[in-house]
Amino acid sequence: MPLLIPLLLTLLGLPIAVAILALVRTARLQRRVEALEAALLRRTAQDVSVTPEGARDPAPAAPATPASPSAAEPATPRKGGRREPDRAEPATASRQASRLGALITDLAARLKATTWGWLTEGNVPVKVGTLVLFAGLAALIRHATEEGWLSLPPALRLAGIAFLALGALGFGWRQRQARRVFALSLQGGAVGILLMVIFAAAQRFGLVPLPLAFALSVTLVAGLCLLAVLQNALALAVLGTLAGFLAPLWLASGRGDPAVLFGYYALLNLAIFAIAWYRPWRLLNLLGFLATFVIATAWGVLAYRPQDYAIAQPFLALFFLIYLVIPILYARRRPPSRSGLTDGRMIDGSLVFGTPLVAFGLQAALLEGARLPLAFCALGLGLLYTLLAALLRRRPSLRPLGEAHAVLAVGLATLAVPLALSARVSASVFAVEGAALIWLGLRQHRLLPRLTGAGLQLLAGVVLILSLPFQRPETLALANPTFMAGALIAASGLASAWCLRHRGRSRWALGAYLWGLAWWLGTALQEIGRFAPSHLADDWRLALLALTGALIAEFHRRHPAPALAWSLAAGLLATLPLLAAPLVAPHSSPVTLSQLAPWGWALVVILGDRQLRVLRLTAVGAPHHREPGAWAQGAWLWALTLFLTGALLAALPPPLGEGWRLAAALLPWLGLLALLLLRPPLLLAAMLPRAKAWRPALAASLALALAALWLLLLGRPGSPAPLAWWPLLNPLFLAQGASLLVLWRLQRDPICPARLQERSVLALALAAFALLSLEVLRGAHLLGLGPWSPSLLEHQAVQTALTLLWSVLGVSGWILGSRRRLREVWLVSALLMAVVLAKLVLVDRTHLGNLLGIASFIGYGLLCIAVGYIAPAPPRQAREPASQEETP
Repeated sequence: MPLLIPLLLTLLGLPIAVAILALVRTARLQRRVEALEAALLRRTAQDVSVTPEGARDPAPAAPATPASPSAAEPATPRKGGRREPDRAEPATASRQASRLGALITDLAARLKATTWGWLTEGNVPVKVGTLVLFAGLAALIRHATEEGWLSLPPALRLAGIAFLALGALGFGWRQRQARRVFALSLQGGAVGILLMVIFAAAQRFGLVPLPLAFALSVTLVAGLCLLAVLQNALALAVLGTLAGFLAPLWLASGRGDPAVLFGYYALLNLAIFAIAWYRPWRLLNLLGFLATFVIATAWGVLAYRPQDYAIAQPFLALFFLIYLVIPILYARRRPPSRSGLTDGRMIDGSLVFGTPLVAFGLQAALLEGARLPLAFCALGLGLLYTLLAALLRRRPSLRPLGEAHAVLAVGLATLAVPLALSARVSASVFAVEGAALIWLGLRQHRLLPRLTGAGLQLLAGVVLILSLPFQRPETLALANPTFMAGALIAASGLASAWCLRHRGRSRWALGAYLWGLAWWLGTALQEIGRFAPSHLADDWRLALLALTGALIAEFHRRHPAPALAWSLAAGLLATLPLLAAPLVAPHSSPVTLSQLAPWGWALVVILGDRQLRVLRLTAVGAPHHREPGAWAQGAWLWALTLFLTGALLAALPPPLGEGWRLAAALLPWLGLLALLLLRPPLLLAAMLPRAKAWRPALAASLALALAALWLLLLGRPGSPAPLAWWPLLNPLFLAQGASLLVLWRLQRDPICPARLQERSVLALALAAFALLSLEVLRGAHLLGLGPWSPSLLEHQAVQTALTLLWSVLGVSGWILGSRRRLREVWLVSALLMAVVLAKLVLVDRTHLGNLLGIASFIGYGLLCIAVGYIAPAPPRQAREPASQEETP
């Protein structure tokens, strides 16, 4: 009997676990009663405190103990109609310490009360007498054994014990009306003694055949259960059931016949079912469930053989059906609540949810993991639970139980999907089922179905992602399981978002919307990457973003929502990397029109204009540069500029020099910025008049992009081939000069902040100075004086040209500052002339041996003399009084 000891220990531990559970539930009920009593005392104290003075008893009375600290606090005085803060409120740490001390005191008091109650309540003499009697009998048996008094044959000894037990059983039955507790205790003890006598006679002494001992045990168990039902005694039923489950174990002599074993347990469970028909004894039901499936699991692990399948399968189905119906009987037999409905405590959740879980696990073990039979099994159970849910929901008192069966039906049907179908199909079913559960939860105003639906949709996404590395190659675009599964997940998420938004669950709706939108874009982009030709991939991606944005815009026009508006802005922003990608390719690879995705860009611009108009129609409140419309307008302008830049670069024929291409890269940016400054309605027509609020921000973004591109192009020589180089008439210089003019116009526009206007003058002047100096270097390079590198500065002609250029600029600034009375300009020009002088002394003096070096010094000297004649001194500041002109 290798299985006897663990099963005996398991089943003997069941009453202890059940007793602990009962004590915990009793303690919870006691705490609830005490809380209700305390609340009633506080309510009474508050009612007394608000009673008018005239209605109170004038006779003095002893102050009652307040039910809570707040009930005994004096009224806080008021000053000026305002209540003073309560300065006597205890600190948080002291309150926590007092609560901990009260909890410890309460636990000690309850332990003491429980112990004292067991010793003082009920039939105390029987309890004490039973304990003393057991101790005395044990001592007597030990003494009799040591002295040799028990020398009678085993048969006589067992017969005498059985006779006394039968007498106690009869006496207990006769006392059932007068002394109920005494009678039940005596009956239970008598039956237990009789079972032990049968065990000893069969196993220890071999006086009774095992089949007869088994039949006698069954008879005793049945009789004890009958006594329990007749006397409405749960304790007797639990004792009889426990003894009935133990009887085959202590009387087993080998492996035995599993049909006999499970046949006996089937009869025992049918007896529990019969008791459940008349008595709502949850403890008995739970004991039968645990004992049955624990013994079945242990037998399956230790003694199951494949040839036992024909025996185990019918009994597993029978046990499942018994404990499927028992919770329904329990709910029917329980008395209804005051409202007439069955509350959650009247549903035996352990059996309702534990039975299919344990039974399906054992079924999977019997089928050895065969997926298709398990799938049909799960589907059949789902249909069974669906039928029960429909029947139970017809009765208002059993509606919660019906909803529990509906949840199990959904779970079992969900479990059947991955067992029977592929991962992608399973993901599709999970997603649709999740959306249906969210809709059902919203209809019933219940959180659990909504959480279950959201979890199923997340599970669908995880299953599909994990299945991607194992998918087979697919040849058809769109009409393949991967795309259809992803599209169904996206559609389920968007449908859930619509239902949640319609029911006012805005946060849930936002999460579902983002989930569905992400799956739609991810699935479609993956499909484009797998099936679209490489030269059309960007067109398809831009078309996807444009068409998705158009659909969102039309939905937003009918049902405005902030998330939809921000989705439109994000979609237009997402087109920018696709349009900018061909422009950041290596310089050696020329830009072609096919790389620019022309028809995809056309869809972005045309449908983007429609999206902007929808955003204008649905916008609410005062316009602001941080609203979705502003971001969408900026993204649309940038998309237009990027494509025009690429189109100009692609349209230029290859023989043209680099200067033409670089100038073409600058033209769209400075052109759109100029239009934004001079003719804003041409660019902002879709969002007017709201676009006036973010026109400065749009201009700033274009100006920053233009300035960054201008700085990047400073390092390029900009060949004007096939034309010859002419000073100040080269395409790159003209484009960069025009950019500075547009930026200067932006600096003078009212949309530019006053602080920035003051600081940008010097920056523009430095930029112009750098551009003119680089134009000298470009000319020297293009005229063949040297390669485009820092070594070009070592050439004598370059240094002379720079000296003369800087001198001309300094003199021009001197004259302009003097004539316009701009003291700052005059001083900056003087500083520049000082730099030129330092350059002459430190650099150009090494070239005084040739004509170019001499020309540098002569030119600088003549220009300084001219300035001394025209503008000899800086103009005075406005606050200084006028004085006579000094004579040289």
